[in-house]
Amino acid sequence: MNKKLFTYKKSGVNIDAADNFVNFISSVSSKKKGKKKFSNIGGFGSISNIPNNIKQPKIVACTDGVGTKIEIANTLNKYDTIGIDLVAMCVNDLIVQGAKPLIFLDYLSINKIDLKKLKSIIKGIVKGCKIAGCELVGGETAEMPDTYEKDKFDIAGFAVGLVDKNKVLEKKKIKNNDLILAVPSSGLHSNGYSLVRYLLKKKNINITKNRYLKKKLLKQTKIYGHEGIK
Repeated sequence: MNKKLFTYKKSGVNIDAADNFVNFISSVSSKKKGKKKFSNIGGFGSISNIPNNIKQPKIVACTDGVGTKIEIANTLNKYDTIGIDLVAMCVNDLIVQGAKPLIFLDYLSINKIDLKKLKSIIKGIVKGCKIAGCELVGGETAEMPDTYEKDKFDIAGFAVGLVDKNKVLEKKKIKNNDLILAVPSSGLHSNGYSLVRYLLKKKNINITKNRYLKKKLLKQTKIYGHEGIK
């Protein structure tokens, strides 16, 4: 029997391209730069010490994606901001609980490995982690030609943070006469894009020919964590 008849490549999965992408991630990932806070354990995960400046540390974990903002990125063939969006959607959920972002992991699933597209996304994720003050410590990239149509993909993020037990922002701590601090939104962030796309379709608006919408619809989600959580 000819073993070459049965290969990953023939099934639509390019292992060599995936390995090249992993090597690229390693070259740009924050855990490779400066002081090494994290170490690899066989390439399947990372291990870290809990910072000793938190007396009673509590772990806070969040996961999120960027929804159908991906479709806008596909339409405009521009992917350098959705990685930042991914980090923001996760770490912003951490900080509203009083936690400081510590580590971040990503999951990318795609029809076919497109190195140019994926590299652009990863660069955004690394940049987002730098802004948030956390480390990109790992992730997973899955090439699934039978699951996703041509050029289609999805991304998800996972963030873990720490908060001192006495600084957890709990609902039960809210009481009458508390001061409410409102933080203005920096834009659409990564929410409601199914409605946005529906409106664009109903109004027959071609965003590829609209300079204003090109800029606004892919504006990166603001990462708030680095401003107030110390």
